[in-house]
Amino acid sequence: MNQDIYEKYKDFDEGEVATYIPELGRANPDHFGICLASTDGRVFSVGDCRHEFTIQSICKPFAFQMALEEFGRDRVLQHVGVEPSGDAFNSIELEPRSMRPYNAMINAGAIAISSLVKKDSPESGVDAFVGSMQKAAGRPLRIDECVYASEAATGNRNRAIAYLMLNCGIIDSGVEHTLHQYFSQCSLLVNTCDLAMMAATLANLGINPVTGETVFDFQFIKDTLTVMFTCGLYDHAGEWAFRVGLPAKSGVGGGIIAVVNRQLGIGVYSPRLDAKGNSVRGILACKELANHLGLHAFEFTNVGSNFMQWLNS
Repeated sequence: MNQDIYEKYKDFDEGEVATYIPELGRANPDHFGICLASTDGRVFSVGDCRHEFTIQSICKPFAFQMALEEFGRDRVLQHVGVEPSGDAFNSIELEPRSMRPYNAMINAGAIAISSLVKKDSPESGVDAFVGSMQKAAGRPLRIDECVYASEAATGNRNRAIAYLMLNCGIIDSGVEHTLHQYFSQCSLLVNTCDLAMMAATLANLGINPVTGETVFDFQFIKDTLTVMFTCGLYDHAGEWAFRVGLPAKSGVGGGIIAVVNRQLGIGVYSPRLDAKGNSVRGILACKELANHLGLHAFEFTNVGSNFMQWLNS
């Protein structure tokens, strides 16, 4: 199945590589990988699945999960909402009544979460995030310092968002400390198989399916998956829910993760993006997988059995 979808879309050349962060513009537009990781530890991959790229906004659900675990729902929801914004991921706006960011999957919400999960020193906060991510991936991970430098040098829109939230009492006065945490999280180097394993760890009640290590507290995973389902693809979230029907998160580095609860994690990578900042090939591949394997959360026909047949073939 992976191979057929890969062959179908590997020469599809619509979309453009992100350049607003200059270092991202160096990505090879022809790279394309698909990886599926089951909750019993099986991994199926095709294409450029070992090529590393930066996680970008796919860090957001994991940081949200970490904040929920450390501070609980009530405190986290004082700083960020759970409503889709319907606007671009980098919009400079807050909810008119509460003055919170709309959700943790857009930049404003992710910066608010970064303000919560940062530690006393910039290094310790980043180390805690990287440590959690490498447990979910099942291998050592590191920050791409060149991408971090590029993000920090060109991130004035994110600074504007942060100072707006400081003015509204959403984040504390350590703005540069918060932005260091946020830019570092976005600059984590991963590959497509890492993404699939991270998604499979969420699908597997927070336990890495290969290492058996408990990474995330399962009682908060439903919160994370819910916000991924409603907000993970920015202003494409409704179309994604209709066509694919899975909790997911995209990043402008070209990655997408999707979670089939208690069954499967999906990772796809292709740096050609559409106008909304989502991987063009990645969305097409996920649509094909959902349709052929019956993965949509509200799939009630016999096609749903295709997944288990394929997995056990």
